[in-house]
Amino acid sequence: MDASTLWKQFTNDASLSYTAWQFGAVPDKLAALVLKGTKQATTSLYDLYALDQEPLPRLGDYSVILDSRDEAICIIQTTKVTILPFQEVTEVMANIEGEGDRSLAYWREVHLEFFQEEAKAIGKTFNESMLVVFEEFQLVYPLSTRGDPL
Repeated sequence: MDASTLWKQFTNDASLSYTAWQFGAVPDKLAALVLKGTKQATTSLYDLYALDQEPLPRLGDYSVILDSRDEAICIIQTTKVTILPFQEVTEVMANIEGEGDRSLAYWREVHLEFFQEEAKAIGKTFNESMLVVFEEFQLVYPLSTRGDPL
């Protein structure tokens, strides 16, 4: 199912809008964590928003989460946005992000590697004082008709 079809199932309110996107390096795995309720946040590199001329997420924004085949999986709504240096992400934030063993050590390891690659792709060298966007969200519409999730 594509994003617009899922969105139409969710609402007919023409005043509402959404963006559709995949999570980072392992979109299927991360989308499955959202469906389980384990993943309730995501972190992105701040510099990419300006480079991509993309607005920062805002409280109340809706997003259709896509899998690796660009199939719509679910809809989330942003509940909080925090911009902070990578090195200031806390254990609580890592836990909310819901990946791996949910520890800060795990979070730092996988995100450090991911952000190093993202920064390199835009001609920068990642360092831990670089800003990240920590976006908290809630699952508002799961795709319950999909068979075995991912």
